[in-house]
Amino acid sequence: MLVLPQLHPDNVEFPPVEQALDDPNGLLAFGGDLRPERLLAAYQHGIFPWYQDDQPILWWSPDPRAVLYPDRIHISRSLRRVLRREDFTVSMDRCFAEVMRECGAATKRRPSTWITLAMRRAYEAMHHLGHAHSVEVWQSGKLVGGMYGMARGQVFFGESMFSRVTDASKVALVHLCGQLRQWGFAVIDCQISSNHLHSMGACNISRAGFQHLLKQYGNRPSPNPGKTWQLEWRWTDIER
Repeated sequence: MLVLPQLHPDNVEFPPVEQALDDPNGLLAFGGDLRPERLLAAYQHGIFPWYQDDQPILWWSPDPRAVLYPDRIHISRSLRRVLRREDFTVSMDRCFAEVMRECGAATKRRPSTWITLAMRRAYEAMHHLGHAHSVEVWQSGKLVGGMYGMARGQVFFGESMFSRVTDASKVALVHLCGQLRQWGFAVIDCQISSNHLHSMGACNISRAGFQHLLKQYGNRPSPNPGKTWQLEWRWTDIER
């Protein structure tokens, strides 16, 4: 019988990711806290927290791992038409906390959320420290879509996205990929594959392959311009 390791409260060390369970896929450890030092240590090793309010903090490193290379994003013809219409405006780091709240809001398809109050507070703290960032999509001055995640070195770790109108989250991802490519980021971690991400060009790689990417790019000097990101890339760049 396998015993799931419990994290020690006095240090931020994690078990080797190779010890993660196969069922449920990637469950590595439980316990600990969400303080910045632990979160940074987790992402350094490709580990992320994911749990419900009635659970202890659960830490994951799934195999396979879904990733998206910024220069390989797939933009369908219909999405190109949406971009050309310029119905949306896009920003970065304008309202991180609101993006997190929207990502965690209950819907008919998802009545409960893993983005707990503790998670929101933890990642808002990471945002203030310059480690977590958001993309916002606006329509007629209203926030209608977006996403957020963590940056470390030349790797962006996507956490969650939301869309209140058709294609808003896709527009957010297109702009994120364009900007990250311009800044020299190597890869976006998508954690677990979905049809939505697959349609945008995401693919699965092995856990070992993802660990290799982290070692290669995660500890390089970060190419981002500062603690608060500003969107410089424009969708018209994809036409060139």
